[in-house]
Amino acid sequence: MIELFATEKLKSLYPKVKEFVEEELYPLELKMVNGPWEETKAMLDVIRAKAKSAGLWTPYLSEKEGGLGLSMTEFGQISELLGRTPLGHYALNCQAPDIGNIELMHQYASAQLKEDYLAPLIKGEIRSCFAMTEPEFAGSNPVNLGTTAVLDGDNYVINGHKWFTTAADGAAFTIVMAVTNPDASPYERASMIVVPLDNPGFENIRNISIMGEEGGGYMSHSEVRFKDCHVPKSNLIGEAGTGFMLAQQRLGPGRIHHCMRWIGICERAFDLMCKRAATRELRDGKKLGHQQTIQNWIAESRAEIDASRYMVLHAAQKMDLHGSKAARMEISTIKFYVADVLMKVLDRAVQVHGALGITDDTLLSFWYRHERGARIYDGPDEVHKSSLARSILKGYGI
Repeated sequence: MIELFATEKLKSLYPKVKEFVEEELYPLELKMVNGPWEETKAMLDVIRAKAKSAGLWTPYLSEKEGGLGLSMTEFGQISELLGRTPLGHYALNCQAPDIGNIELMHQYASAQLKEDYLAPLIKGEIRSCFAMTEPEFAGSNPVNLGTTAVLDGDNYVINGHKWFTTAADGAAFTIVMAVTNPDASPYERASMIVVPLDNPGFENIRNISIMGEEGGGYMSHSEVRFKDCHVPKSNLIGEAGTGFMLAQQRLGPGRIHHCMRWIGICERAFDLMCKRAATRELRDGKKLGHQQTIQNWIAESRAEIDASRYMVLHAAQKMDLHGSKAARMEISTIKFYVADVLMKVLDRAVQVHGALGITDDTLLSFWYRHERGARIYDGPDEVHKSSLARSILKGYGI
């Protein structure tokens, strides 16, 4: 917790979350991460109940909705704590894609959709997924979509092919992005529609193997298909043709969430790296940490993690004060910068651990596999760099 950004609410909450993460989650994480999802879920259900009892549930929501009413800047610092274990966000019902769907539906869904889908999602009774990326089109530009939703009376009929639909395995519903207005401008063609996954027109084809792991539950990434999938017109979120706008509204806060989670991973990897450097003996009583190369890695990692944290909290603060649109340059900056720092810190930590670092006896190999996608999802680094540079150069007349 940074004093500059520490409100009275955060000062009270931060140590409670820290204790919960360290006492409830750290002792179980390796078993959970390396074991079958159903066993993991059973243990996590117990922990999630404890989080509710402790008053830590959905801290990003208002107190009226059962949350803690945290601002983006406050929640960012809690999100970092949760990110220090692979189970932290799920334990408090803050995991992607549910948190993004909750924030989106809270703002734009109808009262009926909120009652049928949002309320049980907030309570943790069900999970959800988000279907936007398609294998046939570049995921970095969601204006290009092949999935269609055609009105037929009071129903939309959805046909299309999606993949990297995170957490479809075991989810109760998805929010699908599909073209509803094919003749409109590129940014007004698509809409977002809620589809229950017990719909006969929905097929979860497979959990995609990611670097050798299929995963399960909220850590899975599915390839899915919609074939003559009928849903009521009332399942539309917002207005027809606003899908791209809704995607941008959803992704802005999501990038803050991701970046603070990555910083949490960096802090945990940094701690593991330093402990290994301080205890691993070489020869003549010297420790690994006496080597100048290792010292350089530790110093560089400390500086880069701290810089990342200040950059993300600055972006979060600007979003709190002025909204996502005003903070778009800062959001692009942190997306590629923090993802790069994450990869560097994880790589150094693995290297310091030697052969142990590539085993599943620590969390490092899990994170190294699982988080390589950080430089790809929510927009590849290169797209964010290009967007940022163009925004800057406008001020120079080009």
